[in-house]
Amino acid sequence: MLLQDRLKNHRLILASASPRRRELLAACDIDFTLAEKFECDERYPADLEADKVAEFLSQLKSNAYPHTLKEGDILLTADTVVIAGGEILGKPKDNADAERMLKILSGATHKVVTGVTLRTPLRTISFSAESLVTFRALENEEIEYYIEKYRPLDKAGAYGIQEWIGYTAIEGLQGSFYNVMGLPVQKVCIALKELV
Repeated sequence: MLLQDRLKNHRLILASASPRRRELLAACDIDFTLAEKFECDERYPADLEADKVAEFLSQLKSNAYPHTLKEGDILLTADTVVIAGGEILGKPKDNADAERMLKILSGATHKVVTGVTLRTPLRTISFSAESLVTFRALENEEIEYYIEKYRPLDKAGAYGIQEWIGYTAIEGLQGSFYNVMGLPVQKVCIALKELV
């Protein structure tokens, strides 16, 4: 049975402000409801392994959801982090921070990890997906152009793979492209089938 048919008696609630996550779920022909914005203190233990941070944050967001889940509800929360040289690159604070991050990524391979938590009133499934992304060396003018035109301050690692920089600067990708966009939809679909 198709996943969208299995989900007919369920309400999938996407708790994410990311337009990319909305776009990816919709592209899978999955109906969902967008959760109202809510507060979540997105801090993680300083000694937590970098690879585990995204999944930890997705669980934190799930637990911060302020409404009680009813029968048939499935809450989806996610978080994406970029890891380069052992450092977690989150969303840049400003243009200067975005420039710093892109200079770190330039001419190197980094890891993108997206953590996902799916929660019903009875069960919780959490997992993460990893992709390796290789950038060619970027010229300063290219970095400045990208930041000025695309304003990547809402993106982990200060870039969107689906934007100009992805087309012109990414030399290689190992793993899921959509994971780098912000949601490993193939893994999400398999986990949803497990839940329903």
